[in-house]
Amino acid sequence: MLIRIGIVIAIVGLFLLWQRHANLKAQERTTTFPVQKSDEEWKKQLSAQQFHILRQRGTERAFTGKYYNNHDEGRYLCVACGQVLFDSQHKFDSGTGWPSFWQPFRLGSVAEESDTGWGMTRTEVLCANCGGHLGHVFPDGPAPTNLRYCINSACLKFEASR
Repeated sequence: MLIRIGIVIAIVGLFLLWQRHANLKAQERTTTFPVQKSDEEWKKQLSAQQFHILRQRGTERAFTGKYYNNHDEGRYLCVACGQVLFDSQHKFDSGTGWPSFWQPFRLGSVAEESDTGWGMTRTEVLCANCGGHLGHVFPDGPAPTNLRYCINSACLKFEASR
């Protein structure tokens, strides 16, 4: 009986991995961004965690990122290319464990694409300059936008106001 359960679990696991791979292949970006580098160039520039999140659409565990609880005034830049993405004036405590913002720094700071991975449809947030995966945006944020840009700390570099 335990062997049968183990086999079923293994088959389901393999199916889910195959589905994730198929979803990522189906989602390959058609958009081009101003900053273009090879994976090898990105790997030289970014930490392993940053590469995984920014270039492979990964995520960090909730409540582990450097900036989820940061309340200092300043701007949040893309760690990969230096593009200004968000301002501390637009940051709020969402309780999710990731830095959350109700709007980007300015129109055109970030790009958005549909993400159908993991059996759900979400809106992926990308750096508009280098195309790095930052996180996702959800329609459950505060006024005035009612948006919650849920962003991985590892993608960000904080620049304090002077």
